[in-house]
Amino acid sequence: MRLVVLGGGESGVGTAILGKKKGYDVFVSDFGKIKENYKEVLTINGIAWEDEKHTEELILNADVVMKSPGIPEKAPIVKKLIEKGISVISEIEFAIQFTDATTVGITGSNGKTTTTLLTYHLLKQGGLNVGLAGNIGKSFAWQVAENKHDIYVLELSSFQLDGIINYKPHIAILTNISPDHLDRYNYDYSLYINSKFRITKNQTEADYLIYDNEDDAIQNWLNKNTIKANKVPFSLTGKPEKDGGFIENNNINSTIKNEIFTMPINELALEGKHNIKNAMAATAVAQLLNIRKQTIRESLTNFQGVEHRLEKVLKIQGVQYINDSKATNVNSVFYALDSMSTPTVWIVGGVDKGNDYDELMPLVREKVKAIVCLGVDNTKIINAFNNVVDVMVETTSMSEAVQLAQRLAEKGDSVLLSPACASFDLFENYEDRGKQFKQAIYNL
Repeated sequence: MRLVVLGGGESGVGTAILGKKKGYDVFVSDFGKIKENYKEVLTINGIAWEDEKHTEELILNADVVMKSPGIPEKAPIVKKLIEKGISVISEIEFAIQFTDATTVGITGSNGKTTTTLLTYHLLKQGGLNVGLAGNIGKSFAWQVAENKHDIYVLELSSFQLDGIINYKPHIAILTNISPDHLDRYNYDYSLYINSKFRITKNQTEADYLIYDNEDDAIQNWLNKNTIKANKVPFSLTGKPEKDGGFIENNNINSTIKNEIFTMPINELALEGKHNIKNAMAATAVAQLLNIRKQTIRESLTNFQGVEHRLEKVLKIQGVQYINDSKATNVNSVFYALDSMSTPTVWIVGGVDKGNDYDELMPLVREKVKAIVCLGVDNTKIINAFNNVVDVMVETTSMSEAVQLAQRLAEKGDSVLLSPACASFDLFENYEDRGKQFKQAIYNL
C-alpha cells in the first residue's frame, strides 16, 4: 500500500513514521519548505520526501493520502486526487486504526486549547496513562507509533474533522461555535457548523457529547438533527434535566450518572465566564472516566493556564500587559474584552478572516480607551471603530505597537493584545506574534 503524506510538518511527519512502521510505502510531499529537523527525521527513518513542489507522478499513484490540516480542499493537487477517487484523510483518521486507546475529542471555535489542556491535566493528575495530541503537542500518529497510551485527549480543528470517515471519540466536547475560517468554507457559516458536528457523526449510544447549552449555533443544529451519543450539556444560567454542568450558589456543579461534583467558582485557577464553561466540560470528562472528586478539585485549583491565551505577562508602572495572541477571531476577542475590568488599550489586527466586528461594539464602547492597529491592512478595523474610540493609531511592527500602547496607557489600565485576526501578514503564526509581544514588553 502506498501512503502519500501532503505536508511535512508535525502531523505529516508523524503520519509518515506510523505508516512506515505499519509497512506502507511512504512518500512525503510539501509545497512549502520542510523544516531541517523534520527532514532529518524523515531521512533517518528512510522515508522519501520532497519540498517546494508536488511531483504529480509520485502522488497520484497513492492508495491513500493524508492531507495536513493547513492544506485547503481547493489546492490543485487535492482536487486531482479527489477526481481520481483516491481517499484523502486526516492524520486522526489514519492513526486511529492502529490504536485501541479511548479518545476524548475536543473542538470548538474558542476555548478548545484551554479545555484540552485542562482535561489532560485532570486525567493525568488522576493517574491515567494519557497522551495529548491533535492540534497541540506531539503528533497523534507519532505517539501511536512510539507510545502506548490508554487514553488520548485530542484537540481537533474543523480542518481535521473534515478528513474523518470512521473516527469517533468516546467522549466529544464542543465548546462553542462562532464564525471562523469562513474563507475555507465558501463563506457559508452552515458548512463550518456542519464541519464541527462531524465530531459526533460516528458516535453511538455508548458515547458522550458534552456541549455548551447556551450556544445558539449548537442549539439550532441539535434541534434540527439527531445524534446517537448521550448529551451532556453545560450552562451558566440553566440546570440540565439529567447529566451536565450548571452554576448554583456561586458553585460550579457537574452531575454525571447521579454523581454530583461541586466546588466554589472562586477556587478555579482560571478566571472569566468562558473558563467556568471550560472547567465544566473538563470536569464532565473526568467524572465519566472515574477520576476522584478530590483530584478533580485539586486539579482545577492548580491548573497553570495556556500561553498566548489571556496570559498576564508583566505589570509595568501600574499597567497590566496581557497576551491573548491566540484570539484569532471576533468571538475570542469578545471573551477577552468581557473579562477586562480596567480601561484597556487594545492591540488588534492581522489577516482578516471575514470578520464582522458588530458584536464587539458594546464592549469596545464600555472598555476600550484606545486602539493600536497592527497589520499590513487595517482599513476594516479603522472603518468599524473609528467613531467608537477617541484614539486610534496604526503600526506595522510589534515593538512599535507595544511602545505606542505604553504611551497611551495610564496607571490602572491594561494593554491587551487580542488580534481577532490571523497572524500571517507580519508573523510566522500566533505563537510567534505572542512571543514578540512578550519580548517587546520585556524591552520597555
